[in-house]
Amino acid sequence: MSADSSAAQCSADRGCKDGDQPLALCEGGFKPVPGVTTAPSSSSSSSARFLQVELELNTHLRRLSFSEPVRYIYNPLEYAWDTHRCYVEKFCQPGQRVLFLGMNPGPFGMAQTGVPFGEVKTVVEWLKIEGEVGRPHDEHPKRRITGLACTQREVSGARFWGLFRKLCGEPGLFFRHCFVHNLCPLIFLSASGKNLTPPELPAAEREALLALCDIALCQVVEALGVSMVIGVGRVAEQRARRALSAAGVTVRVEGIMHPSPRNPLANKGWEDVARAKLAELGLLSLLDNT
Repeated sequence: MSADSSAAQCSADRGCKDGDQPLALCEGGFKPVPGVTTAPSSSSSSSARFLQVELELNTHLRRLSFSEPVRYIYNPLEYAWDTHRCYVEKFCQPGQRVLFLGMNPGPFGMAQTGVPFGEVKTVVEWLKIEGEVGRPHDEHPKRRITGLACTQREVSGARFWGLFRKLCGEPGLFFRHCFVHNLCPLIFLSASGKNLTPPELPAAEREALLALCDIALCQVVEALGVSMVIGVGRVAEQRARRALSAAGVTVRVEGIMHPSPRNPLANKGWEDVARAKLAELGLLSLLDNT
């Protein structure tokens, strides 16, 4: 499914007319897409509001431009909207008190599956996400999108979801209390195919990008009603604390070590560190099914 047809289908499903006219920023968030109404609080409305925020964010992100070292930009919320929507509609539900927040997609995780930290094996076998994954308009020849057929292991995602699979056994226990989201949906690649994180972008371009992502984060937190945001990695934690505080959103912000293999400390035992942090935050007992 293409990005345009996926978004159009989602819009039709919810009676929305995303794309009919430009969106503008307003105090406290994006102006709503014309034609979209907020449904009463329910499992379906939680996911609908979440997806609406993402569609509005996408509209603004398309207007941004990036210079060197960025040469390629992938947005899985467009070409992998089908699987992403499956993830949100299946697992975003009322009563979730914790939002785990990553920075942006990895090239073999969400970039392939549309799911945050979405290592393919976990997405298919444990989360049981289904759907079509298209391809970006312009792909790096060394960073092709093969979707749920991708055979490359995404270490961060395998570590992240692997911990919760061990603790919870079934996804239902994890998602009863928690949801997982990324601050920024875009992945940036250099001419060589190197993955560039938002902190590596030119300052002005980085701030223009993250200012939009901050607005969307505040809307997501308020729509879901979570009481705690846990940044996965220091950058996500600091950005979330700054954005939510500036917007006057009352929510506790904490952090957990990022499981990336780029992080030497994570390679020395990320799971033990993460378990200890979850225990400190009072979450381990909620998630441990033993």
